[in-house]
This record gives sequence, C-alpha cells and structure tokens, in this order.
Amino acid sequence: MSRRMEKLEVLLAPVVEDLGFELWGLEFFRGRNAVLRLYIDGEQGITVDDCADVSHQVSGVLDVEDPLPGEYNLEVSSPGLDRPLFTLSHWARYIGEQVRLQLVAPMAGRRKFVARLKAVNGDVLLLEHEGESLHVPFTQVDRANLVPRID
Repeated sequence: MSRRMEKLEVLLAPVVEDLGFELWGLEFFRGRNAVLRLYIDGEQGITVDDCADVSHQVSGVLDVEDPLPGEYNLEVSSPGLDRPLFTLSHWARYIGEQVRLQLVAPMAGRRKFVARLKAVNGDVLLLEHEGESLHVPFTQVDRANLVPRID
C-alpha cells in the first residue's frame, strides 16, 4: 500500500468506525475521472443507506483535510461476495477458500490465476494451484479477490 493510501486509511478509518462499520479497504484510480473507492463492512451487512451515511461523513473530512490533489469521485461500497483482500488479516480470515489473484511479477509462469488459500505464514501466503504448492510473498500480490462459493 502506498504512503498516500496509508495516510488516507489512518484519516478515514476512525470516521467509518464511529458509524459502526469497518473500513475494509481503499482504492484510488487516477485518470480523467479519478475515483476514491472505500469498501466498508459490518456484522449485519451493508445497505445503500449505510454507504450514503459513510459517504456523507467521509466527504466532510476529505473536504477539510484535502488529502488528494485534483478532482475525484468518492464511491462507498460493500466488499461484496468477491471481496478484495487488502491485508494479511483479510487473507487469514479466508483460509481454505479460493482466491483470484494477480501478482506483481510472474510466478510459475503466470501473473493471474485462481488458487486455494492453504495458510498464511508471517507475510507469506501458501496457495495450492493445480495440485502444486506456491509460497507467495504478500508483497508480490498486486490484487486479490475471493472467488464466491455458490452452493
């Protein structure tokens, strides 16, 4: 996570928590239509009204603190069934589940693949992909999402 995103998380997590939710993660997409996306989670799930309440409070903080240069749109969302995994603690919650990940650099000849998460050892993820065990340093994960189980 970049320094800017870490500072944003430190700034915004208390605002989200004061409303009774967890700040699951942040994404910032630059470009012509820049977007700051916050993922929030809660024990009872997340409603559209929850997202609106968080958006309203976070907008006020962002207006006062002005931590990002230029214009951007703020989006507040539930992480959903295919939730992104941002931290090692997120990974540890989903041991045994399938994950879709994209790596910073290729491993076993691929950057993108689906694997089962077997364990988290320190900052190394133990994954099983096509019968092979892969030890992936957390710092090598560019993006990762759960693969929803539909039983």
